[in-house]
Amino acid sequence: MRRKYLEYLRSIRNLSPNTISSYEKDLSVYVAFLAERGYDEKTLEARQVREFVSFLSRKSLSPKSINRILSCIRGYYRFQERYGYSGSNPFAGIRSLKAEKWLPQFLFEEETEELLGLADDGIIDGLRDRLIFEFLYSTGARVAEAVAIDVTEINLRDGTVKVFGKGRKERIVYLGEKAVEVCRKYMSARTTFLRKHPHEGEATAALFVNKNGKRLTTRGVRTIFAKYIQKMRVAKHVTPHTMRHTFATHILNRGADIRVVQELLGHASLSTTQVYTHVGIQRLKNVYQTAHPHAHIGEKETG
Repeated sequence: MRRKYLEYLRSIRNLSPNTISSYEKDLSVYVAFLAERGYDEKTLEARQVREFVSFLSRKSLSPKSINRILSCIRGYYRFQERYGYSGSNPFAGIRSLKAEKWLPQFLFEEETEELLGLADDGIIDGLRDRLIFEFLYSTGARVAEAVAIDVTEINLRDGTVKVFGKGRKERIVYLGEKAVEVCRKYMSARTTFLRKHPHEGEATAALFVNKNGKRLTTRGVRTIFAKYIQKMRVAKHVTPHTMRHTFATHILNRGADIRVVQELLGHASLSTTQVYTHVGIQRLKNVYQTAHPHAHIGEKETG
């Protein structure tokens, strides 16, 4: 049944391989629990479902992780109900745990400029790295979306790129002037590089290629980022996905409409985008508390 569900996610819902892999891992946690207790998923009772939630809590998982697993299993049973494999969903009445509000990590504008200036654009690897940084910051694209891009999906004349997001949903993102300039240089160097290196036919379509002329992977991008972030010595955890947070935070702080940002990011729900408004509000609050003489409420005056 689990295989059928995963195939449904792949072929009907068009979820990405990474998302399907996450679902598979979450289901495996549930399967392990059932095996350990000797329970049957088709006859599970509410008491046993609550026992599963306790089981997850004892594994020291965060509320967010537990909620993700519960959401996966609810979907698993909904699939069974919809296609006649099961008549009930024992997880339907289980509420998600209350999770702490999460604010995305992002780079300040000066930190972003520092990162963009680190790559040596005099060599092919440096040009590629610079374009990766510029591309993610300019478009707000997910890393998986960026490495999947083919050169035919870029229009440098009008600075647009066609990307395919979650569920293979297509959207258009935009390149700024700097990103277009770097992209032109990289495309020229990339063509020369690929002529000199044997490669698979499919890889020649990829915008971002590795030293072997093959399509760059998400892991490869993470490795590239780690190398440059180490040079910056910033006191925060920065990953390639941080650039997506940075993109959203910066344009919202400069007055962009939140629904436009939602479209650019490819968010299905506006509530997902709204977290970035909280980042802006929090920064304003921090500045106020630091700068305003009456902001430190509750502090005792001395002297």
